[in-house]
Order: sequence, then C-alpha cells, then structure tokens
Amino acid sequence: MGKKGILVALSALAIMLAGGALAQTHEGEKGMPGHVMVTPEQVQWSDAPSIGPGVKIAVLEGTMKDESPFTALIKFPADFKVPVHTHPVTERVTVLSGNFYLGIGDEFDRAKAETLPPGSVALMPPGVAMFAYTEGEESVIQLHGTGPWGITYLNPEESPAVKK
Repeated sequence: MGKKGILVALSALAIMLAGGALAQTHEGEKGMPGHVMVTPEQVQWSDAPSIGPGVKIAVLEGTMKDESPFTALIKFPADFKVPVHTHPVTERVTVLSGNFYLGIGDEFDRAKAETLPPGSVALMPPGVAMFAYTEGEESVIQLHGTGPWGITYLNPEESPAVKK
C-alpha cells in the first residue's frame, strides 16, 4: 500500500473512531485471551480533567497508571490549548482526525508549532517541554506507550486542576 493508501486508510479509521462511544476485550474465535478488538460503537469516552475541560479520553488497552503498555484515544474540542507541559515517559501520538498543532519548547508559541494532519505521527522522549492546540475543528489523537503516563505543566497556574 502506498503513502496515499495509508493516509486514506488512517482517515477512514479516524472518521469511524471520532464518532465512537467502551473498549472491550474480546476472546477470539480460537480462544485468544487478551485479543482486543474495538469498533467505533464500543468506544466509551470520559472526561480528561488532567488535560482540560471538554477533552475526552478512551483507554482502549491497559491502564495509563501502571508500568505496562497502553493505548488511548484523546478527543480535543475545537480551539483548545494545551499549555506547555512534559510527560514522564515517551509519548507516541498518531493524529486520527482534524489538524493537531504541536510545538516543542518551554514557551507557548504558535509560530513554532507544526501542523500535524490526519496520519501524522509524533514521538517525544520523556521530559521534553511541549505544547499543543487545535484550531477551528475537533481533533482526535491516538496515544500509546508504556506507563505510567502523566502530565506536568511547566507553569502550575496553567494546570486545569488550578483553573477550576
């Protein structure tokens, strides 16, 4: 499959997932425990207060709190800003729908952000200061890695926990 075919397949997946609603673990026909298959109708979104109001998350695999692999979807509303922050583990992001804007640095500067359209991938090592935002449309990303995952805001006053 060529590059265009891969982008078309990822875009189709993004459209299916963006409309979704519980990731379920299914035992395969041959009794394969741990086999995970998720359809868009099974995605169960919940609030993601550590990221901010209006942001939704659906953990599809594992738990983000343990030292184990996880896969999650994160849905950002239109015109949303994620202040400068770091993560304790490598962050692996795949953009599924909408444009997602990501910048590296210890100051929020839209001019330094890259536009990541659907199908884009970003890999950031632990401790890298970054910021993100959406513009004019909802964006859905897939986040996967090995936990424990967390988010630490460089300016504690910008943390959603403080802004309540």
